[in-house]
Amino acid sequence: SEMKVVAAYLLAVLGGSEPTADKISSIISAAGADVDGAAVNKLIAELQGKNLDEIIAAGKAKMASMPAGGAPAAAGAAPAAAAAAPAAAAAPAAKKAPEPEPEDDADMGFSLFD
Repeated sequence: SEMKVVAAYLLAVLGGSEPTADKISSIISAAGADVDGAAVNKLIAELQGKNLDEIIAAGKAKMASMPAGGAPAAAGAAPAAAAAAPAAAAAPAAKKAPEPEPEDDADMGFSLFD
C-alpha cells in the first residue's frame, strides 16, 4: 500500500507539479487501486519541504552499503565451474574434427547475386 503511494508521489513530481493529496489520490485511482488517504497524508507530511533528489541520493548510499544476498551462492558455484573447465577444455581435443563436406552445386548453377 505504501509503495503505490510513493510511486504516485514520484509520478506527480516527474509530471512537473507539486504533489498534493488530490493529485496522488487521482494517480492511484487512475491505476485502478484503492487510495489509502492516511498513507498519502503521512507521505506528504514527511516529505514536505525536502529535496527529493537529496532523499534519493541518501537512499542510494544506504543501499550501496547493504550486502548482496546472492554473493555466497555465486562464490560457491565458482570453484565447481573452475574445476569443470579443464575437463571441458580437454574434451574438444579428444574429439575428431568433422571433415568438411565437399562443395557441390547445391544451388543448381545459379544464384541471386550472379
